[in-house]
Amino acid sequence: MSSIVLGVGASHSTLMNTHWDRVIHKDRAEAFRDGLRGARDALAAAQPDIAVVVGSNHFRGFWLDLIPAFTLGVNEVIASGEAGTPKGPQRTDPEFAQALAEGLVEAGTEVAISARLQIDHGQTHAIQYLLDGIDIPVVPLVVNVFATPLPTMARSVEFGRNLAAAIASFPDDRRVAVIASGGLSHQLPWPSDWTDPAGDDEEFLVEAWLNGRGEWEKYDKRRREIIVAAQPCITEEFDQRFLADLEKGDLAKYSTMTTAEITEQAGNGAQELRSWMLMAAALDFAPGKTLAYAPIPEWLTGMAVSVVEPVH
Repeated sequence: MSSIVLGVGASHSTLMNTHWDRVIHKDRAEAFRDGLRGARDALAAAQPDIAVVVGSNHFRGFWLDLIPAFTLGVNEVIASGEAGTPKGPQRTDPEFAQALAEGLVEAGTEVAISARLQIDHGQTHAIQYLLDGIDIPVVPLVVNVFATPLPTMARSVEFGRNLAAAIASFPDDRRVAVIASGGLSHQLPWPSDWTDPAGDDEEFLVEAWLNGRGEWEKYDKRRREIIVAAQPCITEEFDQRFLADLEKGDLAKYSTMTTAEITEQAGNGAQELRSWMLMAAALDFAPGKTLAYAPIPEWLTGMAVSVVEPVH
């Protein structure tokens, strides 16, 4: 019987590797990186055999021609390597990953599978920083948080609970870490409705999202120019409240939030909170501990790191 030994939630930003020299709030950025190191040490101490990495994909492995709500990488996993993140094949455990997929489906939670999954910084930042020096296989779980309609927060919670059950039903004794990557509050310069883009930049982005399969790099230069030019929109009050509720083990109440409510209160980038909710549900909403929170305008994002230990 396998078990979850630790949950981790950590923000990511496509700018955190490439724009360090432009950071004015260096103390905040250092505090966040210290938090990442603390979470990495907690993971090492938990001695996991494998990590399920829950995160988004920023249209480098998924496109508007086909975007499932949830996709599990069950065989090959290829990292895009953009913005100074890991690149190339990642270590995997196909037997365990396929068993998770089957267990999820049997529990009534449909999940797409990919035998050759391409991931980007939505998950590779977690591999780069949280699994630094921890040589274990990863099972990526990609959640659609950008192309509406999005899976509901309640569905993400249900998925997390069924993920825990699928892990527990695996016959061998595996120690599993569940890592959530994304959030907290931020606003991306992306169209709110991909079916109705406004202006040249949004039209370009929708074209990239639709036609980028196999050649995402062709669009990447202008994409990054659009992101770098964006104005930060961080909602510290929301972030602090969310983290306080995580520490109290009270995140379940966010399962009723709609996509529109999340955008209104914390920006469209905060749709990535689905990853945190899925991880927290897999840990049965046990109280957690926040290691760092830093609103970093230069990275457009409220950056946080938290750990959740299972209640035995």
